[in-house]
Amino acid sequence: MTYNFKIVVQPDEDFDGHPSGWHAYCPVLERQGASTWAETEDEAIKNINELVRMVVGSMREHGQRIPEEPPDQVEVTVEPRVAVTV
Repeated sequence: MTYNFKIVVQPDEDFDGHPSGWHAYCPVLERQGASTWAETEDEAIKNINELVRMVVGSMREHGQRIPEEPPDQVEVTVEPRVAVTV
């Protein structure tokens, strides 16, 4: 089965004490911990991709329902998507 999740990637001006960085998160899985930061946009996308895969894997392993994404949940600055096949 393949799940597609919208992720949000946006500049973060207060990144770990540095003047700039990137915050990435998956709105529908953020409560489960799918949120991360990085120094570059590419690194943030890579990190959130890995994190979403881990969260979905853990949820499936524990028999939890994988939430569906509400279409109006968040306004997105950058709109990459993560596909997870399990």
